[in-house]
Amino acid sequence: MEAYLDNSATTRAFPAVCDVVTKVMSRDYGNPSALHRKGMEAEAYVRDARETVAASLRVSEKEIYFTSGGTESNNMALIGAAMANRRSGNHIITTSIEHASVTNTVKFLEELGFTVTYVPVDSWGIVDLDALEQAVTRDTILVSVMYVNNEIGSVQPVEAIAQRIRRKKPDILFHVDAIQAYGKYVIRPRRQGIDMLSASGHKIHGPKGVGFLYVRDRVKIRPVIFGGGQQQGLRSGTENVPGAAGMAEAVRVIYKDHELRIDYLYHLKERFTEGILALEGTKINGPLLREGAPHIVSVSFAGVRSEVLLHALEEQGIYVSAGSACSSHHPAPSATLKGIGVGKEYLDSTLRFSFGAFTKMEEIEYTLETLQRLLPVLRRFRRA
Repeated sequence: MEAYLDNSATTRAFPAVCDVVTKVMSRDYGNPSALHRKGMEAEAYVRDARETVAASLRVSEKEIYFTSGGTESNNMALIGAAMANRRSGNHIITTSIEHASVTNTVKFLEELGFTVTYVPVDSWGIVDLDALEQAVTRDTILVSVMYVNNEIGSVQPVEAIAQRIRRKKPDILFHVDAIQAYGKYVIRPRRQGIDMLSASGHKIHGPKGVGFLYVRDRVKIRPVIFGGGQQQGLRSGTENVPGAAGMAEAVRVIYKDHELRIDYLYHLKERFTEGILALEGTKINGPLLREGAPHIVSVSFAGVRSEVLLHALEEQGIYVSAGSACSSHHPAPSATLKGIGVGKEYLDSTLRFSFGAFTKMEEIEYTLETLQRLLPVLRRFRRA
């Protein structure tokens, strides 16, 4: 049996997504900037995709910009907003448990002379609202906070964050990395006080290599990619038409019967959590059950190295992650686990299990049975 439980890393595309991507690549393959019919057909796909994404957020289609994925969206938002608003201040605030595409981007901005404050989180991975508000100064121009943490599934109180920072400085910009949240939650940027929001196609059963950035109307942001002036000059380069069309199809599917889909994910999570806690020497990191995201469970296994357990599970056809797959080829202690106070003995003993639309309960049961069988053997081997 095979059990793919690494859906936070990437997801299997919906069949309808594969169909539309194939159609666009093989038949409607024109350049959307071309003036002939093939170009206009391609442009129609991009326009439809933008309208579909905008409708899912209840924003204007003019506020949606397609990118190559979540990493580019985060870079575009942070660098673009920082450079465009530098005359108003040079201070940026983020948290201690952000994804590398945010953390490394603000480190780059520090090299350019910006100052950055990293606000701590509690043991559940939730940002300290008082510390966040206190960190805002008259020089603060931008706050960036992840909606759902990609390793432990903690969910930030986005609307409360927006209210707190604007109570201190009304014109502050608020960016949200929603790469693990979009498709799992109903997000309303205008109501929640979000100025910029990043998302990625392959996290929602769409194609890889495509994402989007929402930029609220009248928010000042400079381009970081220059060229032919596509997408209102903010993101030059020929649009990824198959990717945009495929992502739009994934959006349509995933937000249809959305509540039922999320309830199903929580059903899987509840059974998996129950089974994990019944195993000896296990510890779940971050929020439990419905207090966290529906699709992520981080588990520490006492006495077993994560890499050893990961490959032992792989040999049984079970696929999981030792952390953020975007950087797993460069192993290092998890900033998220350290940020929530996980002890040293668990930092190298943690795996992330994540579920998606194609995950079956049989996969959950098979994984629990396999863990029950493998853990005693691997612990004896380590002691030896």
